[in-house]
Amino acid sequence: MALILTFLGKSGIARTKIAIAAAKLLASQGKRVLLAGHPEPALSILLGTPIAADPHEIAPNLQAVQFQASVLLERNWEEAKKFEAQYLRTPIFKDVFGQELVVLPGMDSALALNAIREYDASGKYDAIVYDGTADSLTLRMLGLPESLSWYVRRFRQLFVNSDLGKTITESPLIQPLISSFFNVNWTADKFAGPTNQVNNFLEKGRTALADPKHLAAFLVTTSDPIEVASARYLWGSAQQIGLTVGGVLLVSSETNDLSEEFIPLPVSVVPDSPTGDWQPLIDALPNFEAQALQAPKPIEIDIHNRQVRLFLPGFDKKQVKLTQYGPEVTVEAGDQRRNISLPPALSGRPVAGAKFQNNYLIISF
Repeated sequence: MALILTFLGKSGIARTKIAIAAAKLLASQGKRVLLAGHPEPALSILLGTPIAADPHEIAPNLQAVQFQASVLLERNWEEAKKFEAQYLRTPIFKDVFGQELVVLPGMDSALALNAIREYDASGKYDAIVYDGTADSLTLRMLGLPESLSWYVRRFRQLFVNSDLGKTITESPLIQPLISSFFNVNWTADKFAGPTNQVNNFLEKGRTALADPKHLAAFLVTTSDPIEVASARYLWGSAQQIGLTVGGVLLVSSETNDLSEEFIPLPVSVVPDSPTGDWQPLIDALPNFEAQALQAPKPIEIDIHNRQVRLFLPGFDKKQVKLTQYGPEVTVEAGDQRRNISLPPALSGRPVAGAKFQNNYLIISF
């Protein structure tokens, strides 16, 4: 299991420099590091070497890779064909070739997330530093397992309970017709097969997201009030998807005090070093792993007191909305919506009250 590290904030080039310095720091500690970015020129220019679609070594213990969406789509299409062939006698995808597929909006985020998952699962790396877009799109990407698992849970059960679902799974007339097309008898248990496989896949992603030893983000900002406000917004949005934010990196040539803006996170002042002069920046970086473990948890569930505590910095109570339409509790903050799957002891209980206190939304049942 690798430590996956990413950075959030508007300071584009400074943020990329910090990602490079973090990768170099971790590599100098003897860790096997992968530095991953997107096909934009900044990373290659700052490193002084071309970055390819496959990992290659750029320094001892340090490899770099560029997530080229068209290449990743082509590779993943072959895996999609294999998955389809498990359930269909006459696969639909077999006559469509990955080399002709066009990347649609949003695909690149999903492909990048899957690439990170695969590099993590390979066991080749102790740390993966991801230099992404560092905004709400990155957060939506990292929150995909949580979001998609809700869709699978809700719509699978709705389909099984629907008249169509009951007809397909129970009718002695319909089943033979479907079985002639599918590899298996289409019973309710068989219907659960592919969805359970997807659920297990998504659950691994949700578990990784919730573990600060596995995945953590750090905020990057200058002392500019707009950048500070943006960093605070991304901080709260990260908590909404369950991502641990371990600290703040303030890019400044002066010792500015922004601690009040980011309580209780530690704020580390780092220089905006000239390109190629990495050591001053490396020396100013914090201990990422230690800070991530000490950061506030995005969500805490207290079964004894029948409470759920959500840490939502960067928002006030007017920006937070709580609803309970279905079996789960839905929290909206900013442009993020989170469905909280409650443990059995609280599941099915109506919300008895909620309050916003010291950056926490406290929900009582």
